[in-house]
Amino acid sequence: MTSSKNAVSTPWHLWLIGILAVAWFAMGCFDFIMTQTQNEGYMQNFTEAQQNYFYSFPFWAVAVWAISVWGGLIASILLLMRNKLAAPIYLASIITYLLACLHNFLLTNGADFMGTAGLIMTVIILLIAIALYFYSRAQIARGVLR
Repeated sequence: MTSSKNAVSTPWHLWLIGILAVAWFAMGCFDFIMTQTQNEGYMQNFTEAQQNYFYSFPFWAVAVWAISVWGGLIASILLLMRNKLAAPIYLASIITYLLACLHNFLLTNGADFMGTAGLIMTVIILLIAIALYFYSRAQIARGVLR
């Protein structure tokens, strides 16, 4: 039987970071769904050339994009549930995001379609994902995630 004195309480910042992370990855999942379903209202925000670029992704690029955004959302929910599986799932999300970037910037001319703003957003997304991974690892070390 475990003593309640040994239980680690949930710090306030876990709730804040977890809720913001869920919202962040939910936006990524929304973008994925709208792009993959070719939602007319959503896709009208992109030029025809950008739309054609997004619609031309090979299966593997779509798959790693899906794993990245949905994995990030699942990891964020696990973070809120104080489950230590959040960390390896964040890591898988980062790895698949890097594979998507490989497609978007090295194997294709995605930078031409996304422009400077797209490149900046790509870096921001990566930095947030890395920060969430290290945050979840720190919470495991502190005994908050189990």
